[in-house]
Amino acid sequence: MTRPDDVPAATNGDLVGAADMADALTAATLVFDDGATQTFTPDGRTTYVEQGRQTAGEWSVVADGSFSSFWPPDYRATYALRWIVEDDSAVGLSFTDDGSGQRFDGRYRTGEVRQLADGVGE
Repeated sequence: MTRPDDVPAATNGDLVGAADMADALTAATLVFDDGATQTFTPDGRTTYVEQGRQTAGEWSVVADGSFSSFWPPDYRATYALRWIVEDDSAVGLSFTDDGSGQRFDGRYRTGEVRQLADGVGE
C-alpha cells in the first residue's frame, strides 16, 4: 500500500497496527468534528490547534501497540488507534482513550495526504 486511501486489508474500525502507526499519523493533518486540527511529525512531536490556540505535545507507540500522547507539563494518555474507512479508502483515524473510553475521530485533510510505506494496513 502506498496511501491511506488504499487500505485493502482494513475495514472501518480495524486497529492500526503498531508498525503502521507512524505512517498513518504523519500521512496528513487530521481535522476533528469540532474543527480542531492535529499534525504529527516523524520525530514524535504533535501540534493540536483548537480555535486558534496551538498546543505542542509528544507522541509515541507503546510496546503493546497502543498510541501514547504527552502534553506538558503532566498529561499523558494512551489510545486505541483505528482506521476510519469509507468506500474502501482510509479517510482518517479514530482515537479511543484507554482510560475513559472517549472517542475522537479525525479525518485526513483533503489534498494533503503524503505517501505511506508499503504494507500499511495489511
